[in-house]
Amino acid sequence: MSTSILVVDDETDLEILLIQKFRKQIREGTLRFLFAHDGVEALAVLAANQDVDMVLSDINMPRMDGLSLLAKLQERDQDLSTIIVSAYSDMANIRTAMNRGAYDFVTKPIDFPDLEATIDKTIHHVEALREAQRRQTAAEQARASLSRYFSPNLAERLASSANVLDLGGTRREVASLFTDLTGFTTLVETIEPKVLGPLLNDYIVGMTDIVFAHDGTVAKIIGDALHVLFGAPSDQPDHASRAVACSLALDAFAGSFREHWSRKGIPLGHTRIGAHAGTAVVGNFGGGRFFDYSAYGDTINVAARLEAANKTLGTRICVSGSVAAKARGFCGRPVGDLLLRGRSEPIRAFEPLDTNRCASPETQAYIEAFKKLEACDPGAIASFAALVGRNAEDRLTSFHLKRLLNGEISTTIAI
Repeated sequence: MSTSILVVDDETDLEILLIQKFRKQIREGTLRFLFAHDGVEALAVLAANQDVDMVLSDINMPRMDGLSLLAKLQERDQDLSTIIVSAYSDMANIRTAMNRGAYDFVTKPIDFPDLEATIDKTIHHVEALREAQRRQTAAEQARASLSRYFSPNLAERLASSANVLDLGGTRREVASLFTDLTGFTTLVETIEPKVLGPLLNDYIVGMTDIVFAHDGTVAKIIGDALHVLFGAPSDQPDHASRAVACSLALDAFAGSFREHWSRKGIPLGHTRIGAHAGTAVVGNFGGGRFFDYSAYGDTINVAARLEAANKTLGTRICVSGSVAAKARGFCGRPVGDLLLRGRSEPIRAFEPLDTNRCASPETQAYIEAFKKLEACDPGAIASFAALVGRNAEDRLTSFHLKRLLNGEISTTIAI
C-alpha cells in the first residue's frame, strides 16, 4: 500500500534531501512525496490530491505558517496525520501544534533516522485509522441491512459481529408466525395507488414495530404478509411466549387499523395469524450480494397452514399445541385437532386470548362445550347452540355448531 506525504517547507533543499533519503521507498511505490512551500500552497495541493495521508510541515513559513495551516485543516475537518518540524528551542510552538491536532514532531536540524522512524510510526497510525473506518463502514452497512429483519437492539448486536453476513444455515428451536390481510389482493384492484401506498406503508410499519418490540425477526415481507421468527438468529428460550404475546398485539393493532380505514370508507379484511413452534433450518441463504435471512422446514410450513386455517375456522389467530405448551401461562380456547392435508397426524390448535377474555364466563362456557365435543357427548350441540345464541358473531362456536348439526361429533377437523 502506498502512503502519500505532503511536505510543507520553504527550504528547497529539504525536497532534494527527502527524495534522496527515501529513494528506495519512492522507487518501490510505498511512499509518494508532494511538496508545497507554505500553508497557502499546501491547501491548494491538498484540494487537488484527495489521497494525501500525512502532512510533514515546518512551523515558520511565509504567507501561512504551520500553526495556521493546522487550524485550517481542523476547520475543514480534514482528518490528516500531521508531523510538525521545528527547532527544539521553539517548544512553545510545538506544544501549540500538538494541541491543534498534530500527531508528532521532529526537531531541526532533521535527524533522518529519527524522521524515518516517525514517518513509519505515523503510517501505522494512519493504517489503524483506515481499518477503524473500514470496520465502521462495514458495521453501518450491516446495520442498515439487518434493520430490515431484526429489532434495533438485535441489529446493533449482530452488526458488531465480524461474521454476521455469513450466518449460514443452522438448525434451531424457533416459533414461526405468519400474518395475512384478507381481501388485500381485491382491495389493490379497487383503490387508487395514492391511497394504497400510505395504507400499506402504515400497516407494515405498525406490524413490524410490534414484531420488533417483542424482539422478533422479520424473515419475509410479501405484499401485506409477514413471516416472523422467534428464537433466531439468537436463542430465545421464551420464543413461544413471545410468539403468543406478539400475535395478540398484532391482532389488536390490525383491528384498530381496520376501524381507522373503515371510517375513511375503505373496508379492510381481518388479519389472520398462525404460529407453530419446533425445529427449523435458519440462516442467510443469499450469499454476499443478497442478504436473505430465511427459515425452512416443517415448522415453517405448519405455521403457514395454521394462518390459512383461520379462514375455515372463523378465527383470527390460530396457534399449535406446541406453542401453547411452551408459552408460559398460555390461555386460549381449544379449536380442535387439525388434520392438515398431506399429514397423517392431527395437530391440536388453539385460539389464544388475552387475560380478560380468558377469564370471561363466555370462554369458560366454550371450554365446557368443547369438553363435551371431545367426549362425543350429544349434549355438545345444545351447549354450542346456547353459545351462538348469546353471541352470533363468535364464528368459532358457529363453526363447531354447524359441524355438529352435520353429524360431525369429533374434534378432528380436516383442513
